[in-house]
This record gives sequence, structure tokens and C-alpha cells, in this order.
Amino acid sequence: MAIKLKPLVAVTLLTAALTSGYAQDAVRPDIGKPLQAAGELIKAGKYKEALAKVRDADAVPNKNASESYTIERMRIAAASGAGDADTAGKSFEALAATGKLAQADKLRMLESLAGTAYRAKDYAKTMQWGQRYFKEGGTSGTVRTLLIQSQYLGGDFAGAARELQVEITASEKAGQAPAEDRLKLLANATQRMNDTNAYVWAVEKLVTYYPQKQYWTDLLGRLQRKPNFSDRLALDTYRLSLATGATSAAADYMEMVQLAVQAGSLNEAQQAMDKGFAAGVLGVGPEAERHKRLKDLVAKRLAESKAGQAQALTDAKAAKDGGELLAIGMDQVYGGQAKAGLELMQQGIAKGTKRPDDAKLHLAIAQLVAGDHAKSAATFRTVQGNDGTADLARLWALYARKK
Repeated sequence: MAIKLKPLVAVTLLTAALTSGYAQDAVRPDIGKPLQAAGELIKAGKYKEALAKVRDADAVPNKNASESYTIERMRIAAASGAGDADTAGKSFEALAATGKLAQADKLRMLESLAGTAYRAKDYAKTMQWGQRYFKEGGTSGTVRTLLIQSQYLGGDFAGAARELQVEITASEKAGQAPAEDRLKLLANATQRMNDTNAYVWAVEKLVTYYPQKQYWTDLLGRLQRKPNFSDRLALDTYRLSLATGATSAAADYMEMVQLAVQAGSLNEAQQAMDKGFAAGVLGVGPEAERHKRLKDLVAKRLAESKAGQAQALTDAKAAKDGGELLAIGMDQVYGGQAKAGLELMQQGIAKGTKRPDDAKLHLAIAQLVAGDHAKSAATFRTVQGNDGTADLARLWALYARKK
């Protein structure tokens, strides 16, 4: 994954802060003169030449504490600009040890040190300075980016994932969508860790805020590969795939249509078939004739269903189990009879079914199809089960939120 570094301003800020302040302390002329020259060289972007002038000042014997402090302030500014991370780090430690370093200057220095180390591709040092920056109370998003990217590039995927989760959670608490590149980086890091749960968490965030086809395809594929995922939920998975735009293969359209026919959801089967043809996926290629035969079969079954609808409804109401009422009701919802269909589904649930969580899942999907997003979200939250039903309901609820 390509990683982009935001422009750093720490060196510029550090230079301005440190070079403007050195003359405030009393220094002898033989120290002050080379430091003055160093300051001018730094402003001109000639950092290595500035370091040489700082060394001239440092070579003066019998320096007092104030002179040494002023020299180190100038040295860290020059070394940061020159990309000399080791020298800048030593100067910082010397300054911090005096106890005279203002907190604002300390944070600016630490930010600059992290940036200098990162540009030198010294990711261990970047992590060291970045972590110290936050320990000192820093809040810069740029430094957090440096820290995360150094952890990632340095192979500390667990550390990068922890920092990213903190950042993502903070964005959500602030009412902001986490940046897509941060979520993708988290997904990549957790995948390298082989942490499936954390990876799925990241991809679920991606489909929540950036509901693109590739994210839904990945998420639904992983769901179906879970050991406990029941085959009977295949149609409900295809439904979500179609709704999110993740369905693209002719075989998937065909499989969904056939499963819908078997479930008695003939209006839905016809709609899926029509979408496949409209997308240019069905009705073309070597399987075109097979696609047409299935389309004709769906039309025939739908006509037969409408002709026998009254009797089917009578039989469903007389049955001890509410399963048929649920199936007929859902078919009516897909057929545009939302109010009547939802009422039948509620009657079916009240009568009782062999799989209550499946029934609630189907009711929630029907409510969403009918346009009642609030009720569908509430119903999705009631779905339980460890056979994939609850997992699928959670994904449907994510989709419903975007609707």
C-alpha cells in the first residue's frame, strides 16, 4: 500500500523559534558571531554550512551553561534541517536535561525530530520520538501519521493498528467520518497480522463510510467462508450483494434467481433477472440461451403464483406454522404491496416459525425494501443466532444506515 506523507512544517517552525531566541541570552562575541552566521545560513536553507558554524561556536573554550544552552538550540535547528537525526537528537537530550526548555519548544523539537528520522527512513527513531511527543502531551495529527506509518513500514503492524484504532474512534466521537486511507491502512495492517476479527472491523467501517463495491465483495465473501455460516442464508447474502452493487457475475445472478424461485419470492426473482439483463451480464455470451430459459421460467411461475394466490393465502393462514405467511408476505413486498405484505409477515411471526431469527431477518429486509428504514434497523438489531444470522443482520444494518 502506498503511503503518502503530509507536508511537514516542524523544521520551519523550529528554526524560526530557535534562531530568533538565541540572542536573548548573554553570550561572548566569539560565540555569538558564529551563531549569528549560523542563523542566517539556516534562514537561507544552508543547513550543513550552519552546522559548521555551530561547531565553531562550540569549539570556544570555557563555555558557561547559558552559552552551551544557546549553542544546542541552534544546533538542533541546523541539524533538523540538514537531516542529521543523530545530532539533532543529542542536542534535544542536552537541552531537555537543563530543565530550561519551554514546553512549546520541546513539542516543536520532538515533532521535528520525528520528521527528520522519518525522512531518513529511520522508522525505529521515528517511533521513539513520536511516542515521546505524545507522552509529553502533544496532539499533532501529523506526528500521529508519522508514528503510524513508521510502525507500519517498520513491521510493527500491531502498534500501527492500535494507533489507527485510536484515531478512527476519535474521529467517530467527534462526529466525523474516519479518512478512507486510514481505514484501508488499518485493514492492511490487521491482514498482515492475520487478525481476522480486526480486519473485518476495519472493512465494516469502510462499508459504513465508503460503501464501495470492492469492500462489500470482500466482506460478504469472508462472511460466507466462516465455518459456522449456514448455507440456507445464501439467498439473504445474494440479496445484500445485489442491493450494495456487489453482484457482477452472471453465475451469481442466476444462482440468486433460482434460490428466490425456490423460496417462493417470484417477484424478487423477476427483479433480479431484469437487473442482470439491464446490466448486460445476462442474455449475452455462450450462456445467453440458458439465461433466457430461466427468465421465461420465472415469468411462467410468477403468472401461476398470481393465479393461485388466493388459495395459497388461505392454506398459509390455516397452517400451524407461520413460514408460508412469511414467504407470501415477503413476495408481496417485492411485488409492491408493502403494507399487505408486511402485515402477513407479522402474522407469520406471531404464529411462530421453526427459525425465529430467520423470520426476523426477513421481516427487517422486507421493511427496508418497503422504505421503512427506522423499523428495519430496529428489527435487524433483534436478530441473534451463531450460524451467521446475526452476522448477516449486522451487515444488512450497516447497509440500512447508508440508506
